[in-house]
Amino acid sequence: MTTALITHPEALMHQTPAKVHEQVGRLDFILRAIEDLPLDRHLAPLARRDQIVTLHDPAYVDHVLSSVPESGFAFLDPETDNETALSPTSLNAVLRAVGGAALAVDLVLTGKAKNAFVAMRPPGHHALRDAAMGFCFFGNVALAARHAMDVHGLSRVAIVDFDVHHGNGTQALLWDEPRALVVTSQQMPLWPGTGAVAERGAHDNVLNLPLSPGSGGAEMREAYAEVVLPRLRAFNPELILISAGFDCHRDDPLAELNWREADYDWLTRNLCAIAASCCAGRVVSVLEGGYDLSALAASARAHVEALLRATAD
Repeated sequence: MTTALITHPEALMHQTPAKVHEQVGRLDFILRAIEDLPLDRHLAPLARRDQIVTLHDPAYVDHVLSSVPESGFAFLDPETDNETALSPTSLNAVLRAVGGAALAVDLVLTGKAKNAFVAMRPPGHHALRDAAMGFCFFGNVALAARHAMDVHGLSRVAIVDFDVHHGNGTQALLWDEPRALVVTSQQMPLWPGTGAVAERGAHDNVLNLPLSPGSGGAEMREAYAEVVLPRLRAFNPELILISAGFDCHRDDPLAELNWREADYDWLTRNLCAIAASCCAGRVVSVLEGGYDLSALAASARAHVEALLRATAD
């Protein structure tokens, strides 16, 4: 088995305003950085409405689906950051981001791939049940977890979010889901302001790992080794989902952590090792943030190379 890559050209058609950091170039740089790797490539399908309403309010889903403008941009979060906008060619990208994550789960859980990387945009881990936020419309990873539970019958799904910004949407969507363990590491303090250790979920199923501004890979590795990896082993997941944000990199313009490519390699290798011991190596990684294009491309390549190496173990 190998590593599946799920993407689609329509993800490059989600246009955003010039001032917004979440741009088409992010995905373009990643795809060019990994184009020579021996990946099993798949096109992300369109998600269905009934898949999305498993976690999102139906009225909100209909609002997103009906808000695509004929021209310009439709801002879905005007009272927050004025950055989460739909363009005339955004809708299929939004739906394929959800559908691609679900397809990756299908491929891994049916044994057609050992692990998978979903290179799609827009990201999803800030999307709330009834609101868009932080470039995100629907909770791609949370919905993939729900898909694994409802369609494939899993009872223990772990989500590890290492984006520099707290995955508040994923946490909120799965707060009352005892079948999911939601682990997030993030710079704190930093927008969106959530992610305190005291936020533990309705079933003690949330683990937050705040990281101090200015800290680097050494601090991250120590925290994961002491806190996260033992918790994952104890949970004994049947599948590990990763919200792969690469904005902890020292060159990223939106935060103040100092990770390097080697840190993403280390973290990916250790998550894959947990998966190998618990669930036959089944890992699905889904792209989230990362806004310095060169750092993003290099970090994503290190991450995908680590996924590939895990398929040979």
